[in-house]
Amino acid sequence: MVEVVLFHHVVGLTDGVRRFAEELSGEQHRVHVPDLYDGRVADSLNGGFAIRKDIGDETIDARIGEALDGLGDEVVYAGISMGVMAAQRLAQTRPDAVGALLYESCVPVTDEFAFGPWPDRVRVQIHGMDDDEFFAHEGDIDAARELVALVGPDRAELFTYPGDQHLFVDESLATYDAEATKLAIDRSRTMLDAIG
Repeated sequence: MVEVVLFHHVVGLTDGVRRFAEELSGEQHRVHVPDLYDGRVADSLNGGFAIRKDIGDETIDARIGEALDGLGDEVVYAGISMGVMAAQRLAQTRPDAVGALLYESCVPVTDEFAFGPWPDRVRVQIHGMDDDEFFAHEGDIDAARELVALVGPDRAELFTYPGDQHLFVDESLATYDAEATKLAIDRSRTMLDAIG
């Protein structure tokens, strides 16, 4: 069994994120899904950014820290879109990290905002749509390709899916893509099974 911490996207902890976590866990793994917005859910991306601003980075960071209490010695950090920032930072900086699942976002590992070098022990998968305005056209896919090149194909994989939807893994949103989500879950479980 692998312990996974999945950080939600900017809209909040939707029913679709909860369902994605359930599918990811299957019968073998335990997926924790902290609610960084304390029950608030937006009706749009802009609404989500407004909630995040209202809550404030200090409170968000404190809630991320609380989510880590009581975890085991080997953790996979996962995030969807905005949640990738926390997941990738923790995967690159915490000694308990053994994997990262990055959905629809990727932070460059070699620029001034990087969290340091990618740890040798941490496997990573990045998933995103090949025409997503944020993932494909704002540099995330390039950061993902660079990460795979740096880490190597034995520990890093990039999966792209045809389409232009952002937040495609959330079945509660209009951007949901069932086929791409099923593939992303299957591929993610393959990595989790290999770890634990």
